[in-house]
Amino acid sequence: MLKNIAAVCLLAFAITPALAQGEKPEKVLKIISSLPRTGSANAQTTTMVNGILLAIDEVNGKVGDYTIVYEDMDDASPQRGNWDPAVEAQNANKAARDESVIAYIGTFNSGASKISMPVLNKAGLLMISPAATYPGLTKPGKGEANEPKIYRPTGKINFFRVVPADDLQGFVAAEWAKDMGVKKVYILDDRELYGKGIANVFENHAKELGIEVLGREGIDPKASNFKSLATKIKAAAPDMVYFGGTTQNSAGQIAKDLHTANATPKFMVPDGCFEKAFIEAAGAENVNGSAFITFGGLPADKLTGRGAEFRANYKKKYNLKENEEPEGYAVYGYEACKVLLDAIPKAKTKDRAGILQAVSETKNYNGALGIWSFDENGDTTNTTMSGNTVENGEFKFVKALGK
Repeated sequence: MLKNIAAVCLLAFAITPALAQGEKPEKVLKIISSLPRTGSANAQTTTMVNGILLAIDEVNGKVGDYTIVYEDMDDASPQRGNWDPAVEAQNANKAARDESVIAYIGTFNSGASKISMPVLNKAGLLMISPAATYPGLTKPGKGEANEPKIYRPTGKINFFRVVPADDLQGFVAAEWAKDMGVKKVYILDDRELYGKGIANVFENHAKELGIEVLGREGIDPKASNFKSLATKIKAAAPDMVYFGGTTQNSAGQIAKDLHTANATPKFMVPDGCFEKAFIEAAGAENVNGSAFITFGGLPADKLTGRGAEFRANYKKKYNLKENEEPEGYAVYGYEACKVLLDAIPKAKTKDRAGILQAVSETKNYNGALGIWSFDENGDTTNTTMSGNTVENGEFKFVKALGK
């Protein structure tokens, strides 16, 4: 449904009547997003695209004399049911070749960013991610030895993100576990860049805090169930199981099997599971009061200032009921697009180089996520995280983390 909306948006802004004599041709700036729209991540990425469309709608599709054209690209494939390296590479190359494209909003998955970043860097094309949180994409010394240099073949920074990186989220997750009295933890990950990375951060800080790590292993996301693993974990008797991974990589099934086996009283997951689909996959009865979810920033109903305005406008545009809230990543799609749109008038030249420079100079930006800046690595200075649980089949805010 939403892909149709995005296509209409693209056509509505792209099609113009024939020029009358003496008229100047329309000036167009094109924004592309590359997110997994096919398969299990569709629900989360739909909210991001909703946020992007809202930001464009708020400026009536125009910035100064320029018409904004938006294209919603899918980096997933039916064969994988998730993001596909070949498709992401194809999207990045297509964007790089199209001279009208001035920004690439994406990616959702950190592994996908590793593929597109060098391509877009060579093209001098701005990339803003609402979700890719692997620290090595931006921070020297936080990933592999050659990161992030390998993603910047020109030596210049073109990748920015509006979401806090996993070195913060994994850290505060361990702090929260300690605050809850956890003394023994069993750690799982989904074997992907994001999941392994955040689990590593959690594990390292948990050990620093004196929490005993009883075991650490990667799971097969394609497995039909995890009953034998749950039995194994039950024998180890942890106070908590931490899973570094996403809803799409079986977080719900793991939670369900752990609960059925009575393997642990607490199950903690990161922001890749902060979506209604996680609760639905696990079954509310299996996560009520026992699942704990960290997320970058605050839930929509806790946002203030421009964040509260975003919430009201989003609910109105997408006809949400009074008791319905925008899902967590909606505001990140919105903020990624909004900071771009607000930077365009400040750009000395309305081309890739000028707009990239203007966005890189973002300081004390008063956005939906509060007042923040991009630092020297392209990361947001926003460090607010939230801790959430599940109550009556719904996410419930518990406390702010990282302050």
